[in-house]
Amino acid sequence: MRGFFHKDNQQRKENANGLDTSLSKNIERIQEIFYHSSDLIIREIQIGKTEPIKAGIIYIEGLADLPSIHDYIMESLMLDMDETNRKQQNYFDFIKQQVLTIGDIAYISDFDSLIKAILNGGAVILLDQQAQGIHAKAKGWKDRDISEPHSQTLVRGPREGFTETFSTNTSLIRRKIKLPDLCLETYTIGRMTQTEVGIMYIKGTAGEHIVQEVRKRIRSIDMDGVLESAYIEEMIQDHSLTPFPTIYNTERPDVVAAALLEGRVAILTQGTPFVLVVPALFNQFYQSPEDYYHRADISTLIRLLRLLALFIAFLGPSLYVAITTFHQEMLPTPLPVGLAAQREGIPFPAFVEALLMETTFEILREAGIRMPRAVGQAISIVGTVVIGDAAVNAGLASPAMVIVVSITAISSFIIPSYDMSISIRILRFLIMALASSFGLFGIFVGIFALVLHLCSLSSFGVPYTAPFAPFIVSDQRDALFRFPQLGLMFRPHLIRRTKKKHSTFFNPTS
Repeated sequence: MRGFFHKDNQQRKENANGLDTSLSKNIERIQEIFYHSSDLIIREIQIGKTEPIKAGIIYIEGLADLPSIHDYIMESLMLDMDETNRKQQNYFDFIKQQVLTIGDIAYISDFDSLIKAILNGGAVILLDQQAQGIHAKAKGWKDRDISEPHSQTLVRGPREGFTETFSTNTSLIRRKIKLPDLCLETYTIGRMTQTEVGIMYIKGTAGEHIVQEVRKRIRSIDMDGVLESAYIEEMIQDHSLTPFPTIYNTERPDVVAAALLEGRVAILTQGTPFVLVVPALFNQFYQSPEDYYHRADISTLIRLLRLLALFIAFLGPSLYVAITTFHQEMLPTPLPVGLAAQREGIPFPAFVEALLMETTFEILREAGIRMPRAVGQAISIVGTVVIGDAAVNAGLASPAMVIVVSITAISSFIIPSYDMSISIRILRFLIMALASSFGLFGIFVGIFALVLHLCSLSSFGVPYTAPFAPFIVSDQRDALFRFPQLGLMFRPHLIRRTKKKHSTFFNPTS
């Protein structure tokens, strides 16, 4: 549907030729480039009284701010212009320095720059007998208000989230980190979309090798369009043949600010509220920003509970299938007798039963997400209850299997990262297949292969399983447990550039 990688798409009509000295020829060329689009506004005026000169103001309706163009450009040029101080000064310099009252102004001298300025919401001023123009930045499209992010809800913590506007997102980060060392580098990615992409890092805190690697990968992206940060994520990730995410994404400015303070790099993309954070380690994805907004003992207990839920979501059905199929002797005698009585009349083996129930629940979960918000939750909850009860009454599933699948589903919702939750859901089916074939031995083999795979991964040169492999004693203070703030004064060993102390709370993502 989207041919973003086809380089033989229709070429853009603008070229790198310089502007003509004739205003009429320049306007005619601009109209040809835009195919005489109805939202392209070209206003021809005369400026000056003693020596009037023809001028044209070009912008796109809906992208440029009309009140700014009227009050700070047209009114200044047509009514407020005073030529008494012009003397021998260049006409463009005179307009820029003494006439226009709008803030951000730049010169342009070619059609490429002119078209880019117009498409970015600016207004371009062209003069007759002049082979250059003035770009007045007057963006005026509507932005979404800053609101609480829905992907990472908290009981305690900031309620502001990123929006789809690039400048708004950078300002949200700068509100939290008031340092001149906070650097922003901006790139334009996408031959057709010309999407603004920026990397933010703290100079002297982020590892220079990580910053250089991010720059290299961003610059190497060559595609027609970038509509969301996921496009960038897929193009710069270390490993594509893995179910685990190696780049962290978040809607929360506090998470990004803390990641920058820790020495990581943030990647912002115009048009999306999701900001990428690199490098990303495995332990980031089971931790929550709220771990750092409560006392250490409460946060540690909740984190351990979250790890237990991750274990259940990953191995719950597999353990049930393996034990009830191959290892009944591990259970107290009354329990396998009761399970056998429940399974009497069930036409499927335990694996097929678990597969049917898990697949049904995944369908209901996706339906609840895609349905309108008002009815989505009701459909997912009611559908699960009704289908589970009907499956038991019809003899397609045992009550014990319904309980196991329900606990597994509830546990998967506790995982803070949606990307990691999907990875666990995918691997759950593979481990179930091993459990149905080889019992507990198959589960252990699957876990062993999974650990080897995790140890082989990296994120921008940092081992994915750090600080467990390699084992770093100093970083265990914020791995499985969360030490009090006084114990979290140094950045992670493999990310930090120097042993500089934190200037605020530790990173809520690692």
